Amino acid sequence: METFAINSTEQYLLMAAGILLAVQIIYYLVLYSRIGRRNRKEQRNELHFTQELPPLSVIICAHDEVENLRRNLPAILAQDYPDFEVIVINDGEKNESEDYLLQLEEQYRNLYHSFVPDSSRYISRKKLAVTLGIRASRHDWLVLTEANCQPQSNQWLRLMARNFTPHTGVVLGYSGYERGKSWLHRCTAFDSLFTAMRYLGFALGGHPYMGIGRNLAYRKQLFYDQKGFSAHLNLRRGDDDLFVNQVANGNNTRVETAPEAAVRMQPVYRSKDWREEKIGYASTARQYKGLQRWLAGFETFSRLLFYAAWIAMTVWGILHFHWLVAGIGVLLFLIRFIVQALVINSTAKSLNEQYRYRLTLPLIDILQPLQSLCWKLFYLFRDKREFLRK
Repeated sequence: METFAINSTEQYLLMAAGILLAVQIIYYLVLYSRIGRRNRKEQRNELHFTQELPPLSVIICAHDEVENLRRNLPAILAQDYPDFEVIVINDGEKNESEDYLLQLEEQYRNLYHSFVPDSSRYISRKKLAVTLGIRASRHDWLVLTEANCQPQSNQWLRLMARNFTPHTGVVLGYSGYERGKSWLHRCTAFDSLFTAMRYLGFALGGHPYMGIGRNLAYRKQLFYDQKGFSAHLNLRRGDDDLFVNQVANGNNTRVETAPEAAVRMQPVYRSKDWREEKIGYASTARQYKGLQRWLAGFETFSRLLFYAAWIAMTVWGILHFHWLVAGIGVLLFLIRFIVQALVINSTAKSLNEQYRYRLTLPLIDILQPLQSLCWKLFYLFRDKREFLRK
């Protein structure tokens, strides 16, 4: 009978691990599963979309990216959509990009381009580029993406536009990475997928709090009503996530997660580039309004505590030859692992992601919050002037 006896310390560990497991499962089944559930509803024709296809403007900001433009711009210009224009705002090197864009403009009459003046000093160059593109656009609906992004089908614009109802002001889309070969590629792809499961999950639940400018649409009038990026002119970033945080709500925001509406980027080949991108987002995330930021942080915190609890139970049981306690610790881990793997991989499949996460999932799962902590620490100890307009 001593095998089944549990002392007070073991009871506390068991209670803590059980509560944390319940919290984690609730997050996965209620929040993180929303993309997959949404796509399954679409397959059953349970979702409602508008049949109108209003004219729209695609705005692309490019910074010394002629090779990305050569690779991705033709796929955007070849979209199966009745009336759209593409506006490329070039920042930085102009010779090669200018020549290539002029060449394409002879072939596509709906392509236009301009550039960011070299003398710009009073607004971040990215925000100025977006603002110039918006001011040059002829249509009310704006679809924003980046030069390193390629739509996954020629139906991208149609699928985004089916959400342009009279009450809609913002449409959030999915962006991910193409498949790579290294561990860095797998980690960045998981981070992109998990971030989307989080912010698109909140938006699908009626509580949007951020967006990513690689696949984002909103009305021009909404931009003007908010006086553009005036609320965050002092920051280099914030042209996407902070703007959406400012204007989006449960009544004016829709989400498009069909795999044919996704855009993908080439894999990240230098960890430094990914690190700088994540530090940049850490610099703006501190200014998000709403409870969603704290709820997301609570999930991360409960995840780390859960790992600590089940490992403590297992080690305690082994050291005290109490195999029941050790077994319960392992069982709790397996329950969470199974739920997590099912939700993440079913979501990845519904988005046509090429990665699946099984044996590597626990390692990536524990590394992600630790990396996020590193990004925040990097931001705290960096010169804050690096994140202000230049």
